[in-house]
Amino acid sequence: MRRTSRLSVLVVLGFAVAACSRTPPEPAPPPSATPIGSTAVTSLNPGSPRPSAPAIVGSAAPSTATTGSHAVANCPVDPEGQSNLPTAVVAFPDAPGRPRVDVEIAKTGHDIEKGLMYRRDMPEDHGMLFRLGERREHIFWMRNTCIPLDMLFVDDDGTIVGIVENAEPMTETSRTVGKPSTYVLEVNGGYTQRHGVKAGQKLGLPAAAR
Repeated sequence: MRRTSRLSVLVVLGFAVAACSRTPPEPAPPPSATPIGSTAVTSLNPGSPRPSAPAIVGSAAPSTATTGSHAVANCPVDPEGQSNLPTAVVAFPDAPGRPRVDVEIAKTGHDIEKGLMYRRDMPEDHGMLFRLGERREHIFWMRNTCIPLDMLFVDDDGTIVGIVENAEPMTETSRTVGKPSTYVLEVNGGYTQRHGVKAGQKLGLPAAAR
């Protein structure tokens, strides 16, 4: 979830909603929600207790080749051009073969809101790591995001607390695992299944994302 006045503020039913410029407006969030856009990121439940167990969420909206092709064909042009973000490597020491992913790191509000929007493809061993600042429940969407993605919600210590698999491109469905996290890693849809990455495993968070 990524993001020219790109950060527009809507007031819906008395709640301030910071979101990407879009029509129609996002439905009113619950009082505790503070959307900050992205493939969209909403933070919920400040001060939530540390989860006792990881959550696994299957395909929130199954992605098919037809859906993916349609999304790419209708992918909007990036009005800014691709961002030049800092990069690092994320390792999965608990997964078979110990795979590694080259990631762009989104730290600023603008970069978090834009995320992987407008990308038409991404190499298998690439992704984007969001450092979200606060440990809360975060909610993402796929507005202007043209490729299916797996979303890994990651706690402070690198534990994957939940995974949303194959989020459907170009949709505004809210996606979350219902547990607090500090980071979210987005990789190509189906990556976690192909490489044996699961909730409860740990990944190596790069120093650049701390």
